[in-house]
Amino acid sequence: MEDRKIKEFVKGRYSKIATNEEDSLECSCCGSTKENSIIKQAQAAGYTIEEIRSIPSDAVFGLGCGNPTALAEINQGEVVLDLGSGGGIDVFLAANKVGEDGKVIGVDMTPEMIETAIKNAKEGGYKNVEFKQGEIENLPVEDNSIDLIISNCVINLTPDKSKDYKEAFRVLKPDGRILVSDIVTDGEIPSEIRKNFQAWAECIAGALDKNEYIETIKKAGFSDVNVVSEKVFTEPNMDRRLVGKIISQQIKAIKKCECEKEQKY
Repeated sequence: MEDRKIKEFVKGRYSKIATNEEDSLECSCCGSTKENSIIKQAQAAGYTIEEIRSIPSDAVFGLGCGNPTALAEINQGEVVLDLGSGGGIDVFLAANKVGEDGKVIGVDMTPEMIETAIKNAKEGGYKNVEFKQGEIENLPVEDNSIDLIISNCVINLTPDKSKDYKEAFRVLKPDGRILVSDIVTDGEIPSEIRKNFQAWAECIAGALDKNEYIETIKKAGFSDVNVVSEKVFTEPNMDRRLVGKIISQQIKAIKKCECEKEQKY
């Protein structure tokens, strides 16, 4: 499968979600059914009802496989970057934590999502957020400018995870950190699923093996790479060939200061 074709299919799918042409629950990484509400799906991913009510309602699509803002230990005054920011749910939750002296930047490749997020920011009166259109493999962000990177079930949608994490490493400040919620696999996934565009958009076909995923982060230069939580999906309507093989992981890592590395030698 060509990388560009994958990107265009995924981009088209999420464009329709942003404009309400398609039900977001149809392609949730958590495999929810139509009967589940968007709010329930967000709660299943790890968001509290208090968090959901604290941000613009149109920022919540019921997508995602975790709640990175809950585990990232976000501090006042920090600069946070959200990879694949969608309608802005994690951007707004992070903005509430960094305060007036901090800033949160959301990057998404889908123009419709960026438009939706900007509208939500205006309606919510957020002054400390910014949304930029761009791809994770080529971030529109300066070197060494970010304290914390978060992402929620988005990196698995991209064809080149190695490039994603190298870009994340580039834009982080020394001692900057990442907290990523993402889908990984444990066991072989049938080749026909791996080649299926729909399965790519549903966060399955592009998911890496869990060990390969960790190694990809380490090879990009990150240290202290740790899985802080994980969940195996066991949805009733799941393809039986995928049962027990699809996992949501929350992963932390640090961009160690070069001076610390030099002291080891």
